Amino acid sequence: MPLKTLDQLINRTEPAWPMVQQWIAAGTNPIEVLPTTEEAREKALLETQVTTRSPMGAVIYETGGILVDRGWLRILGSGHPRIPRSLPSWNRGRTMDGSETPPPFLLVADDAIGGFFAIDGGGLEMEPGKVCYFAPDSLKWENTKRGYTDFLGFCFSGNLAQYYKDFRWPGWEAEVGAISGNQVISIYPWMCTKGPSIAERHRKPVPIDETYRLFVDAGNEKP
Repeated sequence: MPLKTLDQLINRTEPAWPMVQQWIAAGTNPIEVLPTTEEAREKALLETQVTTRSPMGAVIYETGGILVDRGWLRILGSGHPRIPRSLPSWNRGRTMDGSETPPPFLLVADDAIGGFFAIDGGGLEMEPGKVCYFAPDSLKWENTKRGYTDFLGFCFSGNLAQYYKDFRWPGWEAEVGAISGNQVISIYPWMCTKGPSIAERHRKPVPIDETYRLFVDAGNEKP
């Protein structure tokens, strides 16, 4: 299939962005939409080949990324200094190999402690089209049972405190706010091992690609 052009990808009659903006406005979690540039959003949309009629295409084209809950969650867009990764650039070499073959999964978001969210394209053997979470305490992919649209709704208005209740510590807000979107907080002993509470473990910022290589790429366990 030939690649779609920018004119084919930008839907001017039924864009999804106004709908996404409504979800953001109604969100109950702190949300920060990062701006993008014309060059960055066009490049990211072309590389991803999704239309702006879809929520994913709208997020890529209209935002440099979205920070949720003081930066605890980072939803990938077309890139911004605070999240210096676009959705396609983060997937390139990890799930996208430059061919026209659909990726086995597509990384769409991550969190500040090294958890990764990806849409299963069949390679995760979970449920195609559903967002799955690579959990740092199990080093396994888990099916959230949510499509991308429902995942955005969860990020914007879900009970993140409950979802991450075992992963947070007193004062996490300041630590998370001090790292960049290209970093995560490494917790040692690792959360997949028994040991003291998260608050009592050693924590330091590390590059996110280092964490991805160590826990996801290294394979450890095939999902």
